[in-house]
Amino acid sequence: MCDYSLMNVPNRLAREREELVTYWFPTGSLGLASPCDVQRIATANRPARRGIWQRLREFRNPPKAERVAAVCIPPGAQLRLADISDELQKELSIGAVEEVTFTQITAAADTYRDAVRFQNGKVIRLQDLRLGQRVTVLDLALAEELDLEELPEESTRPLHRV
Repeated sequence: MCDYSLMNVPNRLAREREELVTYWFPTGSLGLASPCDVQRIATANRPARRGIWQRLREFRNPPKAERVAAVCIPPGAQLRLADISDELQKELSIGAVEEVTFTQITAAADTYRDAVRFQNGKVIRLQDLRLGQRVTVLDLALAEELDLEELPEESTRPLHRV
């Protein structure tokens, strides 16, 4: 659903037909976020012209920083990746736009487990997608209950990396 590294980040479940992007969270992990949230935070963090008294007030009482919420996807959900890099297209023998299935590749603790499976069977971790990768949630109805007992502690499946 959301990698272990995003558990300390505000998060929510995805909605069908929602547009998302990959985003670097303060935890140092790549995850999915709403582009509206990312833009809102970027705009709010732009330095504005402020006088000395405003800066002193903010120094004594800093404004609360808003955080981007991680959007969690259940395993089995159908997604569309758009603007796939040329390098990844060549490496995985895929097109610029592909429909994928969201999956988890391991049950091991403290490891990245979120990944996408392409229709040709190749799997790539979410961490290995590029920053700003566009993702559309197509269908959550196929989401499955994840049985962690069936996942390997260490993934034996080859992962394709950029």
